[in-house]
Amino acid sequence: MELISWNIQWGRGADGRVDLARTVRTLREMADADVLCLQEVTRGFTEMPGQPQHDQVAELTALLPGYRVIFAPGVDRMHGDGTPRQFGNVIATRLPVNQVFRYALPWPVDPEVPSMPRVALDITVQAGATPLRVICTHLEYYSKIQRESQADALRRWHAEACSHARTPSRSEKKFGPFTPEPRPTEAILCGDFNAKPTDIAYQRMLEPYTDGTVTWKDAWCHAHPGQPHAPTCGLFDKEQWPEPPFACDFIFVTEDLLPKLERCEVNATTDASDHQPIHLSLQR
Repeated sequence: MELISWNIQWGRGADGRVDLARTVRTLREMADADVLCLQEVTRGFTEMPGQPQHDQVAELTALLPGYRVIFAPGVDRMHGDGTPRQFGNVIATRLPVNQVFRYALPWPVDPEVPSMPRVALDITVQAGATPLRVICTHLEYYSKIQRESQADALRRWHAEACSHARTPSRSEKKFGPFTPEPRPTEAILCGDFNAKPTDIAYQRMLEPYTDGTVTWKDAWCHAHPGQPHAPTCGLFDKEQWPEPPFACDFIFVTEDLLPKLERCEVNATTDASDHQPIHLSLQR
């Protein structure tokens, strides 16, 4: 199974130009991906740098025939005429989708810095005979308080999903929405964490659980043991990121997926965003 995670900055490259077709070309050149996890997709915020078109979800749907495009806005507002002003994450997949969750991440008050509501999009796909959870998220950049709270929430939701996986439901004989849908322990969590490996939010994601919950592992570190983390930000866009390049985008996999991990690589050549995409390959 091939997965790519990328903060696409609404299709805006280091040249300042918004071009979602270029974004999709870059994704296709990297891999024939089964799952695409994209952060910073907008609908209605056309005033942002580069002037994106009104509905990037519709654009991506047109550019990705054969994929189901699922959107989760963190920011969800409206123009006066009722049209949306949204900003969030997309998962596009050609695998069967069994279930979808949209989690509003915690947003504790931190008035000293700018911030926005954030979201985690959690879907269960059928990867061959195995159900697999895929979570795409984007944590707060400016607020350390919010970022830590969001990392804790991601850990809690994962523990809850694993509890459901371990505990059979008693509602098999119920109707409609009470009918259970299995929640697997095997999962991938990816996105822009706005946290360097030294940040407490990153470190907290890797902390072992004490209740039987399957622990998260950094897929890139497992594939490249002993090496410094490949940078995912600041390689090309020096106006936004004048500091040396650093890693803040990650793919975490549950420990029970590690035997299936074949590769995890950062694309360090594309300048089609201010972040670099990460490519994960798993055995089916």
